[in-house]
Amino acid sequence: MNIKTLILIIINSLIALVITLLSFSSYQQFSRVLDDRVLLQLNSIKTLKKNQIEHLLKSEWERFEASKSANPSLDSTVLKLPDSITNRDGIHDFTPYHVDKKTTIGFVSHSKAGTKIKILDYNKIKDILLERTGMGASGESYLVGSDYRMRSQSRFYPNKIPHSLAVNTKGVTNAFKGINGRGVFEDYRGVDVYSVYSLLDIPNLKIAILSEMDVDEVTVPLKQLRLRLAGITLGIFLLGIMLSLFLTRIITNPIKNMQKSLRIMAEGDYNQTNEFIKNSKEIKEMFEALANLKASLQGAVKFSDAIGKMNLNTKYKPKSSNDLLGKSLLAMRDKLIEFRNNEENTRIQSKRMLVEGMENERRRLSRELHDGVGPYLTSLKHYIENRVENEEKKAEMKKIVDETISEIRLMSNALMPASIDDFGIGVTLTNFIESLKKSTNVTIEYEDLTQQEGSNITNHQAINLFRICQELINNSLKHAQAKNIRITLSEFDEFISLFYFDDGIGFDINTVILGSGISNIKERVEICNGKITIDATPGNTSFEIELPIEL
Repeated sequence: MNIKTLILIIINSLIALVITLLSFSSYQQFSRVLDDRVLLQLNSIKTLKKNQIEHLLKSEWERFEASKSANPSLDSTVLKLPDSITNRDGIHDFTPYHVDKKTTIGFVSHSKAGTKIKILDYNKIKDILLERTGMGASGESYLVGSDYRMRSQSRFYPNKIPHSLAVNTKGVTNAFKGINGRGVFEDYRGVDVYSVYSLLDIPNLKIAILSEMDVDEVTVPLKQLRLRLAGITLGIFLLGIMLSLFLTRIITNPIKNMQKSLRIMAEGDYNQTNEFIKNSKEIKEMFEALANLKASLQGAVKFSDAIGKMNLNTKYKPKSSNDLLGKSLLAMRDKLIEFRNNEENTRIQSKRMLVEGMENERRRLSRELHDGVGPYLTSLKHYIENRVENEEKKAEMKKIVDETISEIRLMSNALMPASIDDFGIGVTLTNFIESLKKSTNVTIEYEDLTQQEGSNITNHQAINLFRICQELINNSLKHAQAKNIRITLSEFDEFISLFYFDDGIGFDINTVILGSGISNIKERVEICNGKITIDATPGNTSFEIELPIEL
């Protein structure tokens, strides 16, 4: 389902829901108001007729008591009153005691002159009840006795004796419970009516009065209102459909444009410059947010590309504290830096172990030459001196042995100077350079500024400094055509400095293919965590090396 169809369904569903709710609410409100008005009107009519009947009965009772004339004799064949009635003064309902069950209201009074009994003219009550002002076509007011039988003529059953009609409705039941109320329920005909009810306020006379009107008559305006509301709802719904079609074009066209732009971005192109119609502030802000997203992604892609090329010093700042992509890229860069550092440390450590292994092997070979071959040659010399009698041969043999001992001493010293462990790098370089001076015409100056006592130069650093000096001097003598060499070894509180200078032909550091000698020097500086600066200017070639003090 595309977004246009979805928006149409949502908008029109909401319109239909709102219209339905408003129509239903209006209908219910009108219905409640109508119910209240009808019940209020019926209550007014019931109250008026109740007051009229009560006034009639009370005024007739007063006239009856005031009358001194004799009462006409009652027909005992028609009306048979029990002693419980005739012995009690007041207004009574004689209907149950009438042979034909005709509605009969009577008065009973006792005095010295005897008992007086009078039958009220029922037509007087009937005239009050049949007054139809405000009752509509179906309204009526009627009386119900305590036996739940009608005591007034029904306008719907004019030919039936009232007593023959049972009225056991909710209104009558509540009235005999002493409740004055109103409501909508079925009447004695089984028809839904609006009804109000109460008891007549007459002692000894338990009769309920009710005023009612058919619901069907009252709800005719409601039915007309339903039809009008249905027509209005349909009209508004059709208008809503047309408006929603127009609105969806306004909403969906920018969304389609954004969809196109996002699809291009999803394919990896973040440099698109398409211009779209921005027909509202919100849509304009939406496209501005898209442009910000694109710029953010461009920055992230550029940073990712730099990381991919291992340019780990590239600067990048996340757009906000919620920029998870930026934070992830920074975390990845930090991990790569950490990995590279670990790898570099591992590589340096491997080189250090390799160099240390090589130096240990040189130390072993040097010791073997010095402690193994050396004593044999010394013994051989002693043997020649004491056992060979021919002086000419003795002199020749001693010369050969002395030269061999000297050569072995030179080889042992070259492999690992014994003095480096005993006297340190300063003395060792001094001895080494002094021995070189005897075999070369190049002027070599060496200045030892290391601490003779309490030096912080480790054996590991001393060996590497010695090898670096060996390599540098060898390059100067073999390749640089130098005439002067100057070396200074200084020891400070925080670092060791080696300065080397020669006046040879130099080399172009950018184009020359560095041999294994320079590479070895750089590697030895690296495994000592030092720094090297090379200036290969002809006539002024220098190497400046700094190694940190390892505490």
